[in-house]
Amino acid sequence: MRNILIIQVCLAYLLRSPNFNSRTPAYASHQMASAPLGNLIFRSPTAVPARKAIADCAILRSASLILRRPPLFYTRETFSRPPKAIPSREYVYPDPIPQFASAETQKFRAELLKKLSKEKETFGNDLHTVVNVCAEIFSEFLHKDYGGPGTLLIEPFTDMMVALKEKNLPGAPLAARASLLWAQDYVDQDWEDWNSRSGR
Repeated sequence: MRNILIIQVCLAYLLRSPNFNSRTPAYASHQMASAPLGNLIFRSPTAVPARKAIADCAILRSASLILRRPPLFYTRETFSRPPKAIPSREYVYPDPIPQFASAETQKFRAELLKKLSKEKETFGNDLHTVVNVCAEIFSEFLHKDYGGPGTLLIEPFTDMMVALKEKNLPGAPLAARASLLWAQDYVDQDWEDWNSRSGR
């Protein structure tokens, strides 16, 4: 404790000295450290470098002032507990409605025939055959797989194009695209209207 008190008094004296600043050379600091203070004379050991003397000084620290540096990156070890998982509820889509599927197929057939009739140069005498192929595939999808908004798939429309090409019918891409666009515009809304009327 005596050594610590001597070091603290010496540092206080150096800081109050008008000739001391952060750029004071080591030999000048040694001279000022040897200056008298009252009845006491403080002399720095000549065999010990100033830098080592500072490093060997006892430094008192308050535990409450020592802060740990936060990590730059978070890892799994950073968190003591994994975040609590929130159980998710899986939404179950309704089953297909046969009555709706039949009514929607009839509407689809009529609208597709009207749409493709504008392309007589492409379909010619095969227009009704093309519409029947598309309507048959669409009807099968509505009866087996469609259960309302969120269940309209792309597969039946790709199946239409494949089936038309296998039968060597004209305008397969055009018919499949027209069928898809119509379904996107009407099927989900027709399903909701159907259920609202039936009180489901």
